[in-house]
Amino acid sequence: MNDDKLPDDLLGIVEPPQKQGLFAWLRERFIAGMLIALPIVATFVILEFLINLIDSRVVPMLPPALRPETYLDYAVPGFGLIILLLFLTLLGSVATNFLGNYFVSLTDRVLTRVPVVRSVYSVFKQIRDVFQSNSAGQYKEVVMIQFPTEGSWAIGFVAGAVKGEMRHRLGTEFIGVFVPTTPNPTSGFLVYAKASDVVKLDMTIEEGAKVIFSGGLVIPEYPATGKPSAPSAK
Repeated sequence: MNDDKLPDDLLGIVEPPQKQGLFAWLRERFIAGMLIALPIVATFVILEFLINLIDSRVVPMLPPALRPETYLDYAVPGFGLIILLLFLTLLGSVATNFLGNYFVSLTDRVLTRVPVVRSVYSVFKQIRDVFQSNSAGQYKEVVMIQFPTEGSWAIGFVAGAVKGEMRHRLGTEFIGVFVPTTPNPTSGFLVYAKASDVVKLDMTIEEGAKVIFSGGLVIPEYPATGKPSAPSAK
């Protein structure tokens, strides 16, 4: 049978594939290598910037006797970061005892009375208080919620059951869901919805954060190996 007698849909099957040119082959390999190297290089560049920034701020505050340059011919990268970690650990240990609590309370009273400083300090104090009060129970569940309109779904994190006046006004069947924005999950919306209207997902908090960070480009595999699938809450 000649090729000119074959149907059009079969001609594409029997035709040999076209060979890829050298330039196209090199371009594909270059793009693949760049995509692999990009997150690695970006990670090291950011870490180097942060370490150098901390070293430049912390090391000059140390007495010369404690600086590595005093005994060596070069500065030790990350030495300031180590000192900062040790200082924060020591500060946390001191702040947890009676004297430390008194000192922290005294500092709060003083800084909240300074006219200009209190505006900035109160913001960070509220953030600190949120983490301290919820240190044992951060977001633990990834869900999907109909937001901002019915029929469109957004990924969110369960903040907990409704409490306070919201519980009195809405009822006990509502839960708080934080719906972060993309690609900046530090901002978002707090939505109170019925637990029966929320769809629970099997993915972890880290996996949900990756979906938000990537704008939906990084999606975890499903079903995950060794994880039982949770039924949808409808």
